Order: sequence, then structure tokens, then C-alpha cells
Amino acid sequence: MFAKRFSRRHFLFASGGLGVVALAFGLLPKFSTGSVLISQADAAEAFEVTHSDQEWHAILSDEQYDILREEGTERAYSSPLNDEHRAGTFACAGCDLPLFSSDTKFDSRTGWPSFWAPLDKAVATRQDRTFGMVREEVHCRRCGGHLGHVFDDGPKPTGLRYCMNGLAMKFAAKTA
Repeated sequence: MFAKRFSRRHFLFASGGLGVVALAFGLLPKFSTGSVLISQADAAEAFEVTHSDQEWHAILSDEQYDILREEGTERAYSSPLNDEHRAGTFACAGCDLPLFSSDTKFDSRTGWPSFWAPLDKAVATRQDRTFGMVREEVHCRRCGGHLGHVFDDGPKPTGLRYCMNGLAMKFAAKTA
């Protein structure tokens, strides 16, 4: 009987302690404000383009909303933009801000559209500590929409790989 109680107490104490540690180190980055989940970073940032949750749902498809507003990820190799090879510009699906030029797109063989550089003043980054990893999240500078992550295993000249969700972007082909 003492062993059972002792084990349960230790388990509860350890679980609570792990929760406090996870919260302190940002491993639990989302909190709820009503029905909307937002990251702690979003709560402190102000963006040029803002909408209510209801307006975002009207503007975006369910899948786009999940990615751009709730920091979701599409399945690898599911985006038509992964195979987009025409000259043009990739823009934010949430606010139409041009983000990437097709000149910087490359095949990373990861299943997501990848670029070695964004357009000037198009994106911003912040540390993402979800799933026990430390990564750099990329979001739209204008509306704060989650686009993907940037890694340091890309090609020259930058050595960066901006691994983006295709559903977070729209493509506009260059006209002659």
C-alpha cells in the first residue's frame, strides 16, 4: 500500500514538474484565447494585416487556416507548388504579400517547396520549440501567417533552405 501511494505521488510530482519545465522552456508554445489557438510570439507581435478568426475562416480554406493560423503542416509531396517550375512569384495565401521568387526555388527532395532566399522584407523568423526541437519558424511579415521553417542545409549562395508549406502560398506566373 505504501509503495503504491509513494509511486503515485512521485509520478504526480514528476509530471507536474515536467509541465513547469516544458512551459518555462517554451515547449508548450500555444495557449488558448477563446476558440483561437495562437502562439506566444503572435500575442506579442503586431502585423499590418489582421482579421478576426471568423474573417480568416472566410478568406482561407480549412487546410490553409490550419497551416497559416494554427501553425500546421501539409503532408509531404501533397502541394502542386512543389512541382511548380515556371518563372514567377510565390505570395502569401493570407495577404498576397510576395514572398519568394522562382529564381531562388530548388528541389530539396523533402516534399515541400524550398527556396534558398526570400524576397527582401517579405518574411520574419522566430524560434520554434515545439515537439522538443529547436527550429526557426518562418512567417509572413505582413499578416504573421505561418509558412514553414528555415534550415541551414540549403544550396549556395546562402546555404539556407526555406522549407515552405505550399498551401500557405499562391503562385503568380511571370507574364512576358
